[in-house]
Amino acid sequence: MTADEEWQTGSLLKELEARESDRVSDPGSTVRPRYVATTGRGRGMGASGWGYVTPYKGSVEATLKTLHDEVFQELFGDSDKYRSLDELYADEEFMGEEGTHSILDVHRIVETTEPSDYFTVRPLPTARLAHHFGTDRPTVEHYEDAMDRAYEALRTRPLRDKDTTLLGEHQMRWTGVYVVLYTDSQPTHVGFFGSSGD
Repeated sequence: MTADEEWQTGSLLKELEARESDRVSDPGSTVRPRYVATTGRGRGMGASGWGYVTPYKGSVEATLKTLHDEVFQELFGDSDKYRSLDELYADEEFMGEEGTHSILDVHRIVETTEPSDYFTVRPLPTARLAHHFGTDRPTVEHYEDAMDRAYEALRTRPLRDKDTTLLGEHQMRWTGVYVVLYTDSQPTHVGFFGSSGD
């Protein structure tokens, strides 16, 4: 294992341990950030994985907009650098080269299930829903369990092995994947995960 791979493994394990204390028990809460993985040496150097579980707002597009607003407030609410999401997106150099290492780095929903355009988030294909959750209408609990298995695999599988977990469905930096989550056959939450930053 190279020194960089050793550093990445140590960094991943530290972040995964921190994530364990962040496990959410209240399905009615608003934004539920889920750290996915760091593939570089910190913010501003290398990509960062990110993930969120957030209440469904009538459509995935409306849910993403609400999540963008909440995460923007969390990251920049007290800052004079960007007073609005539009100002942040207008800074093309920052957004195209460094980014926020958060859901703010994906701007729009696409309907294709194949990774295609940068700055987009796409649905997990129906067949992959069945593969990871055993149903096409997973619950928040199904999603959290699949993510827990994915994090455990990050701890235990060799770095060169293919990732067959839910996290492995994300294949292109500066993009994300979403999963609509259900309670009693009604959409109640959306899980988003992806990676961004350089």
